[in-house]
Formats: sequence, C-alpha cells, structure tokens
Amino acid sequence: MVFSCSKRIRFAHCDPAGIVFYPRYAELLNEVVEDWFTDGLQLGFVELMERHRLGVPVVHLSCEFLAPARLGDRLEFHLQVKHLGNASLQLGIEAARGETVCLRAELKLVMIALQTFQATPIDEAWRQRFMRFQA
Repeated sequence: MVFSCSKRIRFAHCDPAGIVFYPRYAELLNEVVEDWFTDGLQLGFVELMERHRLGVPVVHLSCEFLAPARLGDRLEFHLQVKHLGNASLQLGIEAARGETVCLRAELKLVMIALQTFQATPIDEAWRQRFMRFQA
C-alpha cells in the first residue's frame, strides 16, 4: 500500500525564481511523514510523543531533484516503507506534478525513547502498522 497526500506549493516555499527552494522540500517531507502517521497509521505525532513517549527523528536524508515545482503547483506525494530494520525504517517518497516526478527522496527514521533519546526496537504492533506500507 502507498500513502498519498497532496500539497500546494505556496509563496513561502519558493525562491526569487518562483520555484521550490530546495531546503523547503525537507519541511514538506516532514509534513508528509507527519501526515502519514496521522492519516495512514492512525496515530499522530502528539500521541506518539506524549502517550507512547517515542520519537522518529530523521537520521539520513537524500534527495534527487528531477523537475522544478513552481508557485501554485499541487504536488502529489507518495510514501512507501522500503526497509524495516530493528529500530529504523527507510522511507521512499516521490513528489509529482501530474505525470512529472519533481522529487525522489529517501529518509531513514529511527524510533527512539524520548526519556533517553536512544534507539529502541520497533515492537510487533508498530512493525505491523509500518508493514502495511512496505514496498
């Protein structure tokens, strides 16, 4: 299964040339991950952090910029779990404007206990949630 969500490119995302300024993609990718937790995994970041005392910081990010996205464009983001490790998960995210892929990104997230900020193994309940979106 693929998680998908749509994002409009706003003035705040753009550089003076009117295209997405590349650091803004990191913010958009974080929004997509947060939307995935809320809408795809049915558990928002607030509950994850406050109730479960867990976090999922990004420890690695790589991006391939394939086509410019401009002010007013609507990008469709598609997220899949590419690999599920002991305490980490690798996500693949693609952003497209219609048939044109503008961005491909890979993010590695590590599940941590907020009390210690140390990696914590992904338990079976979490593993099952994540695996529903595995490529």
